[in-house]
Amino acid sequence: MINKKILAVFLLLALPQLLRAESQWVLAQSTLTFHVSHPLHETEGVSHAAKGKGLCHAGQCNFLIAVPVKSFDSGNSNRDLHMLEVLRGAQFPMVIVRLRLPEEALTSATLHADLEIEFAGQTAEYKQVPFQRVVEGNQTRATGTIPLKLSDFKIPLPSLLAMAIKNEVPVRVDTIWGSQ
Repeated sequence: MINKKILAVFLLLALPQLLRAESQWVLAQSTLTFHVSHPLHETEGVSHAAKGKGLCHAGQCNFLIAVPVKSFDSGNSNRDLHMLEVLRGAQFPMVIVRLRLPEEALTSATLHADLEIEFAGQTAEYKQVPFQRVVEGNQTRATGTIPLKLSDFKIPLPSLLAMAIKNEVPVRVDTIWGSQ
């Protein structure tokens, strides 16, 4: 009888800790699309090469996502080579994104995440970037747009025919995450 009471008390005390256990996430699939606007044309480049992991602990979730700069394809190899040169892709071959949000946000249809992005040797922060969250079976899809600006990373604006591209290069994010 005493053993059952001790077990019941133990379970009642341990239950909150079990509910707060760590959750881990792995990036299963990604499509990242940047959009460049020039007075004469519009261009997009796409990468499916991002890798990422996330860990939620003590009410806070931290995600790390990395994508090779050279993995973006605009459909024009000359433009892509020039992009690598402008972005100093040989010296800084990865774009690193750190994402922070409260764990309770993972139950919401819209996530508002704080992002820290390392790109071309510089770091910039973007606060409260909205992402739409949809649960699909045992996976979670997160989509949104990062309002990236080249000036945030001290990247000179490339030009064609003496006309520079726009500073704003939004990046559409479409990711599928699996929890472990």
